[in-house]
Amino acid sequence: MESSTSGASHDLSGQVALVTGASRGIGRAIAEAYADAGARVVLSSRTQSDLDAVAADIEADGGTALPVAAHTGDTQAVQALVDRATEAYGGIDVLVNNAATNPHFGPTLSAEESQWTKTFDVNVIGYWRLIRACAPVMQKQGGGAVINVASVAGEQPLPGMGVYCVTKAGVLMLTKVLAAELSEIDVRVNAIVPGFVKTSFSKTIWANESLHEAVLAQTPLHRMAEPEELTGLALYLASADARFVTGSSFRIDGGLLVGSGMAG
Repeated sequence: MESSTSGASHDLSGQVALVTGASRGIGRAIAEAYADAGARVVLSSRTQSDLDAVAADIEADGGTALPVAAHTGDTQAVQALVDRATEAYGGIDVLVNNAATNPHFGPTLSAEESQWTKTFDVNVIGYWRLIRACAPVMQKQGGGAVINVASVAGEQPLPGMGVYCVTKAGVLMLTKVLAAELSEIDVRVNAIVPGFVKTSFSKTIWANESLHEAVLAQTPLHRMAEPEELTGLALYLASADARFVTGSSFRIDGGLLVGSGMAG
């Protein structure tokens, strides 16, 4: 259950946080920040060896981490992940839905139906699966916090990313819908909306000189974000300082959408 003590700003001591897509990029940065803030962190992604390496780094820095491989497209695997977390740490206070996929890059109508299915299954339904599994655990504890990692792609079309854009728009609406529905059990649901972040996931863009230059030209701060620049907001939304915040989406994009609106 979230503490109501306002003095412990962004202090997650005693909390249990489950982070998906935690083996690299944004998910890893958030997991490490939570561990530094005192949380016991459950790390999840599809590859156990990658998670083991992150957990080892967190523990070497004095934190506590449990690496559990799971595919968010598999309902049984998701439930097993949540069961493992609760067995190990007694509950789950914070869920960060971050795992995502983008198997199609190009014109939207050229995408295969299988690519649509895979992208929705991970990016939207996968988030729903995790929340559905965690909600009863949070309810028993008296509440909790869910943080969905969305994208500016859910607010504005981006070239070559149509399928991904549609799924991230779904994440933004899922955040609002579940914030309303889960308010009665004191589970807060909010979203972080990153712009372009320099991770392996976005390598298709930053490794392509023309695409990279186009992104920088549209971004008022003229650079991509580093994953660590999202952690302050992730800490806030997980903490007692955000106990009256739900159903909101917070953009961290270096002004990208503002710049895009002024382009011409």
